[in-house]
Amino acid sequence: MNKIQVIVLFALCLVTTARGQQVSIIPQPLSVEMGEGSFEITAKTPIVADVASGANVSFLQQIFQPAFWQELKLKNKGCKGIVLRVDTCLKKQLGSEGYQFAVNNKSVTITGSSEAGVFYGIQTLRQLLPVDLTSIKSLSVPVLTIEDQPRFSWRAFMLDDSRHFHGMEQVKKLLDQMALLKMNVFQWHLTDDQGWRIEIKKYPRLTQVGAFRKDTQTGWYKSDTRSGEPHGGFYTQEQIKEVIAYASERQIKIVPEIEMPGHASAAIAAYPWLGTIGQLTEVPVTFGKLPDSFNVSDPKVYQFLEDVLEEVMALFPSEIIHIGGDEVTFDAWKESEQVQAFMKTNELKSPADLQIFFTNKISTFIDKNNNRMMGWNDILGGNVHEWQEAEDVEVKETLAPSAIIHFWKGSLDLVTQAVTNGYDIVNSHHVYTYLDYPYTSIPIEKAYEFEPVPEGLEEKYHSKVMGTGCQMWSEWIPKVSDMDVKVFPRLAAYAEVGWTAKERKDYAVFRSALDNMIARWKKEGIIVPEKFSKSDFPKNK
Repeated sequence: MNKIQVIVLFALCLVTTARGQQVSIIPQPLSVEMGEGSFEITAKTPIVADVASGANVSFLQQIFQPAFWQELKLKNKGCKGIVLRVDTCLKKQLGSEGYQFAVNNKSVTITGSSEAGVFYGIQTLRQLLPVDLTSIKSLSVPVLTIEDQPRFSWRAFMLDDSRHFHGMEQVKKLLDQMALLKMNVFQWHLTDDQGWRIEIKKYPRLTQVGAFRKDTQTGWYKSDTRSGEPHGGFYTQEQIKEVIAYASERQIKIVPEIEMPGHASAAIAAYPWLGTIGQLTEVPVTFGKLPDSFNVSDPKVYQFLEDVLEEVMALFPSEIIHIGGDEVTFDAWKESEQVQAFMKTNELKSPADLQIFFTNKISTFIDKNNNRMMGWNDILGGNVHEWQEAEDVEVKETLAPSAIIHFWKGSLDLVTQAVTNGYDIVNSHHVYTYLDYPYTSIPIEKAYEFEPVPEGLEEKYHSKVMGTGCQMWSEWIPKVSDMDVKVFPRLAAYAEVGWTAKERKDYAVFRSALDNMIARWKKEGIIVPEKFSKSDFPKNK
């Protein structure tokens, strides 16, 4: 090959790459090659799949229902139409969620390494279709080939349903949008100081009392203003089963979060003997770090928590239980004679050691039930918060090695320390991933540039970073419309952070594809703010 041929070949590669990058898909696929022509989908186009792909077939039929006013017919054999295949051999090449997507003038063929991979290929097809499919006689899909797989196995969105209860319709709407963006973990924050949102049959007062409060603080944490209205609600176990099934059809696992030992005021209001102070009889109406926590020196409290967790684990098939564990205020423990005697008996030197002792007992119980515990990085101990006293967070105890550490605050050195000590982590550093923060703090560019693997982390530890998640805390987000403008469009940025290979990320390409996604959201009635980018806000003078 002479010099001119090399230059021509290089130029062709650049053109192919550029064309591939312009495909309007979020998250951006691993590789795209454009061809010539298109494939036409009409009401007569069959879906070719075997019986095992029934859930994916039904999902695909629902996509085309608005266009053709009928379901596309299913065939068990053939190579013309929309072909869905599972090839487990692809797992070696593309992992457990990867897929291949090929369009020629006779077919769209989606081959997944699993049913999940096929589902993600279907989401790619959805994004190649027009936003409005109402009464269209035919749909055109460009000839192309895509090979794709996620960068991380954990691509999460967290909804705080405790501070403000949102209900089934909103949860399902969020699951729908997560599915479109190939996100696969819905972290459901179901309990906190201001509300207990999950039915526990053995302890009915958790929802009879703990799910309702008389009023709600407005303004900010030190504000004396109130909404003047009661607030409450909870999910029955049957409703939770319905949501789990809905999520499962969309390849999303639900990880419940049951807060302990702090952020427990709603439970303590229902059963005051759970608390260290034990004087709370109503669900608090204010937000922030509240004084009481579970009395971790009382055997009855451990029995209560085990009873609760048994019902939770029976409901949720994810096999991961998030226990929170963040922002425990230690004063109640320090002032309790019972707790102090317990610490002395068990040779625990600091309140942080006591929390680790407690957390390990919970972890052991969860492990014995074939589940795995996850918690915010406070459960490791150490100096995470500026308001904690240094001697309170000095630790000699060691957290259970099976724990998954959900990193949210503190120096990024803490991530490095955790993975080098053998822990699996999910990186949700708050300055990049908290959706309740305004766009002036986290504009969409900043959300997009988040890197879950800390700079300088040795490559041998990269596999310990399971992925990332974004968090929708709801203290000051009382309405669904308020939530929409916080979540969208940043949800798309976090989806690409979790899925797209680092070398494939390109903000300009993402921003171009985002226009189609925003149009889709607006058609579905989702409110998207007009200002969400750095360029939308005046520069500081």
